[in-house]
Amino acid sequence: MSKVLVIGAGGVGTVVVHKMAGLPDVFSEIMLASRTKSKCDDIAAQIGGNRVKTAQVDADNVPELIDLINSFKPDLVVNVALPYQDLTIMDACLETGVSYLDTANYEPKDEAKFEYKWQWAYQDKFKNAGLTAILGCGFDPGVTSVFTAYAAKHHFDEIHYLDIVDCNAGDHGKAFATNFNPEINIREVTQKGKYWENGQWVYTEPHEIHKPLNYPEIGPKESYLIYHEELESLVKNFPTLKRARFWMTFGQEYLTHLRVIQNIGMAGIEPVMYNGVEIVPIQFLKAVLPNPGDLGENYKGWTSIGCRIRGIKDGKEKTYYVYNNCSHEVAYKETGTQAVSYTTGVPCMIGAMMYLKGTWKKPGVYNVEEFNPDPFMEQLNNHGLPWVEKHNVDLEL
Repeated sequence: MSKVLVIGAGGVGTVVVHKMAGLPDVFSEIMLASRTKSKCDDIAAQIGGNRVKTAQVDADNVPELIDLINSFKPDLVVNVALPYQDLTIMDACLETGVSYLDTANYEPKDEAKFEYKWQWAYQDKFKNAGLTAILGCGFDPGVTSVFTAYAAKHHFDEIHYLDIVDCNAGDHGKAFATNFNPEINIREVTQKGKYWENGQWVYTEPHEIHKPLNYPEIGPKESYLIYHEELESLVKNFPTLKRARFWMTFGQEYLTHLRVIQNIGMAGIEPVMYNGVEIVPIQFLKAVLPNPGDLGENYKGWTSIGCRIRGIKDGKEKTYYVYNNCSHEVAYKETGTQAVSYTTGVPCMIGAMMYLKGTWKKPGVYNVEEFNPDPFMEQLNNHGLPWVEKHNVDLEL
């Protein structure tokens, strides 16, 4: 019997609590908290059965977080709020003696950076407190990192080349929309590209490197080299890697809108004055764009996310491709969300299950690839994200 506090009532939080609510033997009590309690109440009502309690909390406010954690006394805090709030929630967990799990690395509001250094700096604090912090337990980061660990454990003596490929071949019918928080999404895809090669980081201009890649059951899609945070932890934890890259698909219409947004300054993160009021352009843009949580109803098509790996096994070169395809329609039918929220929320729930069952539990701060991948991989098949593996195929990269 375990109690879990989930912070964040967006699309991912919706999926997380839907999935947790169906597993009472693991998650005996669930509380969902957010700055806007009415959002939590709506999600709890959708699930029904009084399975989900709700609360209001400002995740930027450590004393508020401490009060909520102390009143509910969870065994684990699951953070699916904004990446800006990772450190305040980790601070509250340390103060209250509760372990922590998230899906995205900390990002400072005033600097568009995606790095683990701020959270890795908590290693000794969590270790000395006897608490576990599990970082990046979504799909990418998350499942892609577990895929890599699984490949290293079972199929390779050395992994030399890793390409993470993320395709969203769905259509939501909107002229322009982001699949998760617009502020985070736009900051992520407009930053400079970066990849690991021969022991150092190589930088590129945004979307400078791209090529068509074939995705299973989808076909060819133009794929762009961007930076994604799991590369930082994977090259640290798999030192045989000679090159590690991340690719994501974008449609031309999406990129055209993105260029306009950048060119007119609406992607800016520095405050500007408007009619005597200080506003941040990208935060204003977020307010007028479609809510990612409302896209699911009309979303058609599939996502396909996986790892294409080349390395050595028994002295011979080997290639390996492991991936999941997820249907937007099926995700919506089950949870009322689109597949991007679903593919993040399901692994988050599984990571929480791994901790509560004692499978992924050790004092300190860890990325998911530092744990045993096998039980996690098994649960992906059991909870809606079945994976496929192909050996010695053309990786196209």
